[in-house]
Amino acid sequence: MVDFTLTDEQKALREMAHDFAEKEMRPVAWEYDRDGTWPEEVLRKAWELGLMNSHIPEEYGGPGASYMDGTLIEEELGWGCSGIGTSIACNGLATAPIALGGSEETKREFLGRLTEDFGLASFCLTEPDAGSDVSGMRTTATKQGDKYVLNGSKCFITNGGYADFYTVYAKTDKDAGHRGISAFVVPRDDTVTVDKKEDKMGQRASNTATITFNETEVPAENLLGEENHGFKLAMMTLDRTRPGVAAMAVGIARAAFEYATDYSKERVQFGVPIAMHQAIQFMIADMATDIEAARLMVWKSAVELDQGRRNTLTSSHAKRFAADTAMKVTTDAVQVYGGYGFIKEYPVEKLMRDAKIMQLYEGTSQIQRLVIARETLLPRRIEEPAPAAA
Repeated sequence: MVDFTLTDEQKALREMAHDFAEKEMRPVAWEYDRDGTWPEEVLRKAWELGLMNSHIPEEYGGPGASYMDGTLIEEELGWGCSGIGTSIACNGLATAPIALGGSEETKREFLGRLTEDFGLASFCLTEPDAGSDVSGMRTTATKQGDKYVLNGSKCFITNGGYADFYTVYAKTDKDAGHRGISAFVVPRDDTVTVDKKEDKMGQRASNTATITFNETEVPAENLLGEENHGFKLAMMTLDRTRPGVAAMAVGIARAAFEYATDYSKERVQFGVPIAMHQAIQFMIADMATDIEAARLMVWKSAVELDQGRRNTLTSSHAKRFAADTAMKVTTDAVQVYGGYGFIKEYPVEKLMRDAKIMQLYEGTSQIQRLVIARETLLPRRIEEPAPAAA
């Protein structure tokens, strides 16, 4: 029997996340967006409540939340402010490769570090010349005795300017394409530089930076998994994080839907609230349907993970549909507001800007379609991973 009923614990978790989003995020969201400033105070409160690092297992000091639990949290954070929410959730992306490929000692050191005290980690995959084409990366990791030496730059790194350590993907075999990539945990030191803070269209409360590694040395034991198997680790990571990203997109769409619905009941044109006009009713109805469908895809992709099943196809379905839904719903919400929707004084303008990145990071909507086509058209016995980006 299929049952979409949340447990009492999940309902309480969602209520706590919603309360945090409503009281701690929304009152300051537009201020942080306007100024592009760093919301450390909000992040620290999220850490104290356990809304950060939710997937870290209990043996390393984390809550040990399920992937389904994570989607409930991230939808509410997206509803509150997806810029701040992205900064809160980023540790999950950075720590997933550690949980998947790290030694027991590495897990205890780096996962434990984030649960013992407030701290941040970043996921470093994308480069200026290697976005969706991960195999084109130029960052290198050269083995020298009992250490690796890293050189290269990573761009669009969330929380990059404030991270305490990084999960870095680098070429250990320059001529092997994606089969020559390895993954490492890299603590921040004087050889790691923040070269640029991006001035973004949306999600301006999240820090996005270019990070450069200059002869950065890491112990050989900081290798995650096997040498030259980092690409597979990255794809496994993204399968696990895309449900949460998709949930955040649902949260953005839901916020825009609620604002548009309320406004349509208040705004009077031609003698009646615009909600009485069929053109507006149909827009509102389509928003509601798309949000409901996106949420169900998100939940399915998360439940498959919790059941130990491969979710590559369902997570790409969820990420693609939810991201496109967020863009469509926020655009239509601006339309419902009319000229006022184009003014920064009104909330849907920010939501529309925030929504766009959902179609770009952790694999563009086009990359998701490539994954979906590959999974749908080719036999499962083919193990070559599909391309993806973060």
